[in-house]
Amino acid sequence: MYKNLPNILEKKPCKESSNLKNGQRQKRKKYWSGEVTRKSNALDLEWGVFTWDNPVKIAQSLKHSAEESLRRKAKPFQSAISMLNFYINRAGKNLNPEKKKILEQAKIELRKLFNFHIKSV
Repeated sequence: MYKNLPNILEKKPCKESSNLKNGQRQKRKKYWSGEVTRKSNALDLEWGVFTWDNPVKIAQSLKHSAEESLRRKAKPFQSAISMLNFYINRAGKNLNPEKKKILEQAKIELRKLFNFHIKSV
């Protein structure tokens, strides 16, 4: 699992939650999205997989992680593409356009590896 991810996932703090028992406000963990990526219970990702510059390697790693995982609830393709989308969506505006292009290309490569081709109309 990830120990040190880029701060890109740790930009948006969660809202405070109310503690009904004593009326005081209690803060939730600040950066839940980074924690999800580091401690995902569905896939055991290679360290730094989303920081790599090769979309084919990213896709191969995600495919391998999804196929080997015994804890995932969905099919391997869905688990892999979901984790990739989660990273892209949580990074949001803080994701370098060049990096986003690499990750979007990794989605295409992932579809190729799983033989999920987008049909042309």
